[in-house]
Amino acid sequence: MTIRKEIDFNKPLTDEQKKMLEELKTRPVTPDDDCPELTAEQLKQFARVSEKNREERRKQTVTLRLSPQAIRTAKSLGKGYTSVLSRILENALTDAELIKHYL
Repeated sequence: MTIRKEIDFNKPLTDEQKKMLEELKTRPVTPDDDCPELTAEQLKQFARVSEKNREERRKQTVTLRLSPQAIRTAKSLGKGYTSVLSRILENALTDAELIKHYL
């Protein structure tokens, strides 16, 4: 049986929600037909997938020449601005029309 509770992460937890979460700490995990316990072999497969994905997601260091204005604007975004630049580039490079515009 599934019990669904929703928590609004933008609001502080109520006393009832805190109590519910505390009780869940001690509740045992019980596999069922929909979610059986995994075998050792199945767990090994997860480890391999996770290692492969880590390699595929690893960011690489590159050097770019940017205009002073682009650097100022990027740095004005605050801490993590290089990650923002990375996401902007990823999105821009998936847009064929945008690429054609700047070629």
